[in-house]
Amino acid sequence: MGKLTMREKLEEMKPAAVMVVVQVAFAGVNILYKLAANDGMSLKVIVAYRFLFATAFMVPLAVALERKKQPKFRWSILVHAFLCGLFGGSLAQNLYLASLALTSPTFASAMANLVPAITFILAVSFRIERLGLGTVGGKAKLAGTLVGIGGAMLLTFYKGSVLDTWSTHVDLLHSPPPPHSRHVAADHQNRGLGALFAVGSCCSYALWLIVQAKMGERYPCPYSATALMCIMGSIQAVVYALCTERDWTQWKLCWNVRLLTVAYSGIVASGLMVTIIAWCVKKRGPLYVSIFNPLMLVCVAVASNLLLNEKLHLGSVLGATLIICGLYWVIWGKGKEMAERQIILEKELISSVHENNVPSNINVLDGPRTATEMDHHGRRDTNVEIVVVRLSSSSDGTGRAKPST
Repeated sequence: MGKLTMREKLEEMKPAAVMVVVQVAFAGVNILYKLAANDGMSLKVIVAYRFLFATAFMVPLAVALERKKQPKFRWSILVHAFLCGLFGGSLAQNLYLASLALTSPTFASAMANLVPAITFILAVSFRIERLGLGTVGGKAKLAGTLVGIGGAMLLTFYKGSVLDTWSTHVDLLHSPPPPHSRHVAADHQNRGLGALFAVGSCCSYALWLIVQAKMGERYPCPYSATALMCIMGSIQAVVYALCTERDWTQWKLCWNVRLLTVAYSGIVASGLMVTIIAWCVKKRGPLYVSIFNPLMLVCVAVASNLLLNEKLHLGSVLGATLIICGLYWVIWGKGKEMAERQIILEKELISSVHENNVPSNINVLDGPRTATEMDHHGRRDTNVEIVVVRLSSSSDGTGRAKPST
């Protein structure tokens, strides 16, 4: 192969560059969340406004881009959208914000890296995925899960000494919270409660990933699916906030950090960044996207130290390191398992070709992929894995290439 041109190199670097931007943007959400909570804004109202802003952004975008691609609508899609809005939206965000308010942005971001390990546990429990202890990939996933859980326990129960790091002496949280604020400063007593909320948020997010996979099969329109999720999430979050928040002044938005927080988290995080992630998943796959998750923890730790004067403790660094190591073990194990599965599929395909006297000169163009086919009742069946192959010559001896299957 010849050398890549500058344009091709830039094209290859584009997914990595946009994923860095995504993680920096998500780190900004964590900092703004902490500032809004310190300003006395109700956490429930923050979540409600976030999804309202996200809905206002995503619905017109979905209509503009996917208006002519809509499949036949079914009630099951609405049910999946409701569950996605609950597990991936209102419930996950309310639990995450409660954890962040009780601890710190660095702590909450570190605990969020438990999502792949918890997803693996739930997938095995629901028999969506097999444990596979007899394979290298299965052992790596189990080991990564245990290491991640150990890191979370270390992060929660061991604080350690304060690490001397750089400091700008800038503390945007220095002003005391207003009298009506119900948020208390993080200390050793509420650190355990904050960890419990963080794990609950990870479990909710992991459930969303499982439900989202099913919804993607039935409704293959990413922008519209995200818009439906935002609509459901906003309805749930608004109803929950109205039922639990009696102070109507909490809903008032002025030109301050509160408006900036809800607008940024809704439009940028739940709108633009979700769209970018969907594009990157299509280009490189979900494992590639997951690799960049720990970058948010680094960005949050640096920003918290520079802007919030947050002190880093030895326990936080050690626990976060173990969680990140566990994350990469799980990702590596999953990638290894997928590679082994593809090799088995290719061998089965070649064996089947020989048994049926089909020409054996086969070139595998793509790995396993999901195809949408119609069954004998006329319904769509998306759970069909195929391998794209090309036959060098036809079986009738004409020498003409067969079309790809």
